[in-house]
Amino acid sequence: MPGGADLRRYSRHLLIPEVGLAGQQRLASARVLVIGAGGLGSPVLAYLAAAGIGRLIVIDDDAVDLTNLQRQILYDTADVGAPKAARAAERLRALNPQVTVDALGVRFDASNARELVALADVVVDASDTFATRYLVNDACVLEGKPDVSGSIFRFDGQLSVFGAPAGPCYRCLYPEPPPAHLVPSCAEGGVLGVLAGIIGSFQAAETLKLILAIGEPLIGRLLLVDALDARVRDVRIARDPSCALCGERPSIRDVALRPAQRDLLPRGVLDLDLDGLDAALADGALILDVREPHERALGEVPGAVPIPASALEARLHELDTARSYVVACRVGAKSRWAAQRLKEAGFGRVYHLRDGLLALAARDASFDAF
Repeated sequence: MPGGADLRRYSRHLLIPEVGLAGQQRLASARVLVIGAGGLGSPVLAYLAAAGIGRLIVIDDDAVDLTNLQRQILYDTADVGAPKAARAAERLRALNPQVTVDALGVRFDASNARELVALADVVVDASDTFATRYLVNDACVLEGKPDVSGSIFRFDGQLSVFGAPAGPCYRCLYPEPPPAHLVPSCAEGGVLGVLAGIIGSFQAAETLKLILAIGEPLIGRLLLVDALDARVRDVRIARDPSCALCGERPSIRDVALRPAQRDLLPRGVLDLDLDGLDAALADGALILDVREPHERALGEVPGAVPIPASALEARLHELDTARSYVVACRVGAKSRWAAQRLKEAGFGRVYHLRDGLLALAARDASFDAF
């Protein structure tokens, strides 16, 4: 590491005996892959760049939306519509020009997961879907890289380090993904904006500890944060000898997106984009809005039949089996389950709105409260 300005920039690190000059050089030589540049990714990336991580690889195929700005602190109002990865990279380079930032505006999927993970010393999972969390976990275990995993919902956050030698993986804790309709996303259930900063900062701290080989990382421990009651606790988690990925007789030997069969649309249910929605409505179909009441408070859909997913079983009799229905929720998760339930109940013409009512809101300004 050069002297002068570099020493001054990192002087508060150099004063810590556990870091010092040797530790700062380790940070400067490290490569970290951050998957997601949103609520969690924003503080992770900012603090890792400020700390002097030599190379940051950020992957996110999303664009900045106005609803992101409540928690995604790398962006401002002028960034709405801009690609997140590219905009994040610009901010990080301005924060610390000594850090190399590779911005990948593509989706992290089975085709690139192992290749990207193999490039890094530490992987930070700042994603927001179960499918991606399982994919990150699997790739990290198969490539022998630690996975600093965090998640947030409403007032609750959790954090752990998976895939470390002798430690458990994500599948040891959650062997299979839960049904999609039982796990609302932040877009559906909301999240306290500052919680992203709390958990993301913890993830950045765990990443630095792993690189510096100091302290006690969260290997074999799950940190639980309750921001509403200001409580933090950790629970021990052990490696599962029967784990399909890291157990004694593993059956998972490569990465793949493995959505549970129950999360797929059943035979006979057509997945519609917005053009397909227009055609179905013109043909006499009705929108079945399965959002919960607190979600509908953000905006109603004119002409839709509102029945919350939680009440669908009890209110199926209110629907006409001879009618066509386009099942929709906020982002398209709960509606998949609801469409499947209608089909199982004998409804003939059932459609599903692929990207949910948020997609409709993006096209039609009259729905922008969604």
